[in-house]
Amino acid sequence: MGRHSLPDGHRTAASDPRPRGRGRAVALVTALVLVVAAGAAVAVRAGFLPLGASCRDDAVRLDVAAAPSVTPALKDAADHVRDRDITSDGHCIDIRVAAREPYEVADEIRRDSAKATYDVWVPDSQVWVQRAGIGGSQARVSPAGNIASSPIGVGMLESAAEELGWPRKTYTWSRLAGASAREDAPRLGAADPARSASGLLALTRLGASARASGAEDADTRTAATAKALASRTSDSDSRLLDSLARDSSGAERGNPRRNEALILSEQASFAHNASADDEHDLDLFYPKDGSPALDYPYTLIRENDLSTDESRAALRFMTFFGERAGLRILAEHGFRTDGARPSAELVTAAGGRTPQPYAREPGEAPSDKEVQEALGMWTITVQSARFITVVDTSDSMRRLVPGRGESRMDVTKAALLQALAGFSDDDEIGLWEFAARLDGARDHRELVPTGRLGDRKGDGTQRDRLTKAFGALRPVPGGATGLYDTTLAAYEKAREGHAPGKFNTLVLLTDGVNQDPGSISRAELISRLRALADPEKPLPIIAIAVGPDADEREADQIARATGGSGHEVDDPAQIHSVILKAIVQAGTRR
Repeated sequence: MGRHSLPDGHRTAASDPRPRGRGRAVALVTALVLVVAAGAAVAVRAGFLPLGASCRDDAVRLDVAAAPSVTPALKDAADHVRDRDITSDGHCIDIRVAAREPYEVADEIRRDSAKATYDVWVPDSQVWVQRAGIGGSQARVSPAGNIASSPIGVGMLESAAEELGWPRKTYTWSRLAGASAREDAPRLGAADPARSASGLLALTRLGASARASGAEDADTRTAATAKALASRTSDSDSRLLDSLARDSSGAERGNPRRNEALILSEQASFAHNASADDEHDLDLFYPKDGSPALDYPYTLIRENDLSTDESRAALRFMTFFGERAGLRILAEHGFRTDGARPSAELVTAAGGRTPQPYAREPGEAPSDKEVQEALGMWTITVQSARFITVVDTSDSMRRLVPGRGESRMDVTKAALLQALAGFSDDDEIGLWEFAARLDGARDHRELVPTGRLGDRKGDGTQRDRLTKAFGALRPVPGGATGLYDTTLAAYEKAREGHAPGKFNTLVLLTDGVNQDPGSISRAELISRLRALADPEKPLPIIAIAVGPDADEREADQIARATGGSGHEVDDPAQIHSVILKAIVQAGTRR
C-alpha cells in the first residue's frame, strides 16, 4: 500500500549548515569529559556502571515473567545489562525472562502467590495486577512503576480502511462499533476480554462511548456489540493476528473466519507491520474520543521475601528503562516511552497517519469497578444462559401503566419478547406464572419447561413456544400475589437443573407484595434460600419489582440471599435493560 507520511508536528529538524568554532567545540568536549568522569566515579561507587567480568561470580539472579508482547524487549534489555556488566551494589544482574500470558499469572498469584517461581512480573496492563490482588493476604504484588505504554486502536487492512474512509474520516468508539455492525462492513475481531487487556479495555471504552452519546439504550447496545464481538474473538492477542485475512482475494474476504479489522495495541500493529509485506500492512485507527492504553506495570512478587540484593537488583533493572539504552530498546520494539509526544517513526510504522488523533493522551484509566462490570457483562453476555422466568399474573397486573394506555401485563409481555430476541439458540429458558391458589393449593404453574431455544419439538422450537406463551399471559381475575412459596419452588427447580458452564439465574417479576396468608414467611424464605445457595454452583435471583405497589427493598432482600439483586421499575418497558444490568451485577460477584 505504499509507505505512510510522517504524522504532523514530529518531523526531525534539518541539520544546521553553519560552521562552528573549533576552539569552542574542544572546550565543550573537554568540559563534558570532566563531568562524565566525575559522574562515572560516583556511579561506580553506587554500582550503576560496568565493573568488569569478575562480578559475574556473585551475580544476582532475577526471574521475570512478562506479557508476550513485551518479552522480546525485556530479553534484549537483559542481554544489554548482562553483556555490559551493569551492576547493582557491585553485583552483576543475571536476568531470565519468560513469556507468560498475564491472565494466567494473575490467576496463579491470586490463588497462591507463594507458589510463584518468578521475582518480577511485567504484565501489559494494571488490570491484571488488580485481578491478582483479589484473594486476600496470599496475593502479594507490589507495583513499582510503569516502563512503557501503548494506546489501543483498530488495525485494518487497506481495503477495510478505505471502505471506512481512513485516514480522513474519524470515529468515536461507539460509531466505529456501529459501523462495523453493518452486514456489509469489514469483519472486526478482538481478543477475548477475559484473557486480553486490549480486548477488556476496549470494551470499557465502548461502553463509556455509548453512554457519552446519550443513548437511553447505551448498556443494551454495548451488550449487543459484545455479543457480536464474541463470535470473532481469539484466545489471546498473539492468536488474534492469525485471524487476519491473508490477502485481498474474494475468497479471503468471503471467509467468515477471517477478520479485516482488529482491536489491538499500537505496539502489536507495529510488530505486525515490521514483519509483513505491504499487502498485509495494517492501517491504524485512533478513535477520536480517546484510546485506553496498555501501561506495562513493573511489579515485584512477594517483595518481603526478596533479599536486599534481589530487591535492589529488581529496581535497578526497572530504572534501566528510563535510561537512554533502555528507552532505545523499548522504542525499537514499538513501545511509547513518552505518551505526550509519541515518536513519529513509531506511529508511522504502526500504521498511523494524520488526521487520526494518534497524539492524544489516553483518557483517565477505567476504575476497577468499571473494569469488573465490563468483564462481568462480557462473561455473562457471551456465555450461554439457563434460567426460569417467573411472571406475576395476579389481578393487579391488569392496571394501566400511567401515560401508556396499556396494562402492566401488556407492557411486561412486550419487554419479555424484546429480551427473548437478545438470546441465542444455545440459551436455555423456561416460563412460570404465579398468583395465589393458581393451581389448586399451589401459587404457581409451569407453562414452558426450561429448554434450549434452538431445540425443535413438534412444529416449532423452544423459542416459538416461549413466544406463544408470553403472548398468552393474562392476569388472573381476583388473583392475589403468591410470592414467597413461588420463589422458593422456582429456586429449588432451577437448582435441580443447574447447568455447569452456563450463567444460571432465576428472573422474578412481580408488581406487588406477598398476599398469601398461608405461605411461608419472608424470614423463612430468605433463610431457606441462603441454605440452598451454593457458591460452587452460582444461581443468583434477579428480582424486578414492577410499579408503585411492589416492594423493591423486599425484592432486593430476597435476591441478595442468593447473590443476586433486586430492582424497581416504574414502567415495565424498562425490564429488558434492567435484566441486563442485573446480569452485569451478578457477573461481578462471581
